[in-house]
Amino acid sequence: MLCDSDPLKLHYSWCLARIGAAPWSRFEHELHGVRTAFATGRLGMADLVLISIPPLEVLRQQKDGDPTRRRRTFDLHARLAGPLREWYSALAEVDPDRVVWSFPATGVPTSVSARARRSDTDVLDRLLTNLPTVGHRTRAPRPGTTST
Repeated sequence: MLCDSDPLKLHYSWCLARIGAAPWSRFEHELHGVRTAFATGRLGMADLVLISIPPLEVLRQQKDGDPTRRRRTFDLHARLAGPLREWYSALAEVDPDRVVWSFPATGVPTSVSARARRSDTDVLDRLLTNLPTVGHRTRAPRPGTTST
């Protein structure tokens, strides 16, 4: 299966909280649901993430060159570039072969093997541990903790 987004979606609420555009409680709530889904094998990490975060100037050119779309949340999403890079860098620390920082010139790989630890809560915990410090917190909230 090929998706044009990360089916986990947890990165989005973390990035929003990281820039102060959403409360940490939103991330903590979503993390609880994700952790439960991981534990039951209903959700897991993508086997391969191809990620490209173009410079802001390129994104603005693309936006300005496409008058058919309103892009009401462009400025917000542009601010997420740094935290998005932090999130996938943390995932790459856990599993370097899972994250590719460009689109391969030969196209999307069709022979990506399924990862046995896709739904492993330890992988999720290690990702959270690898995230940078956040505001007054020392790290992203760990499962079973509350925000400070």
